[in-house]
Amino acid sequence: MVDITIEKIPTHRIAYIRQIGPYGINNVQTMENIKKWAKSNDLFNDESIIFGIAQDNPKTTKPENCRYDTCIVVSKDYLLTDEYVREGYITGGKYVVFKINHTAEAVQKAWNDIFPELLRQGYQFDETRPILERYIVKMVNNHYCEICVPVY
Repeated sequence: MVDITIEKIPTHRIAYIRQIGPYGINNVQTMENIKKWAKSNDLFNDESIIFGIAQDNPKTTKPENCRYDTCIVVSKDYLLTDEYVREGYITGGKYVVFKINHTAEAVQKAWNDIFPELLRQGYQFDETRPILERYIVKMVNNHYCEICVPVY
């Protein structure tokens, strides 16, 4: 792991689409769907923040029951009227942020490396909050994304 920072991420209001099933290629399709929805609602620009949230551990949840939420941050006053997209919140707090290359291989490698790296750095994973894959549009345009791990 090369680029690691500590960040206090604020609580965000989100619009999201949930994919249920094995993690992988279907998550990519859900990501495309949220971007398409956001563009059609004038919510997608260089400042947009998209999150991918694996809600379940595939080691303890059957693949067909794994939930993956693809989210876009929306303002607190944005009126969500589309039944296709749900409303929720991402709980803020202290996160260890891993900046990685925006490739499937780099993301997969990061998921394998983050827990040993947390131990090496002396951080304790906060299991009460999900790990966030963060895709800030202007960062993705430069081929980077982030995995944000909640810690105490």
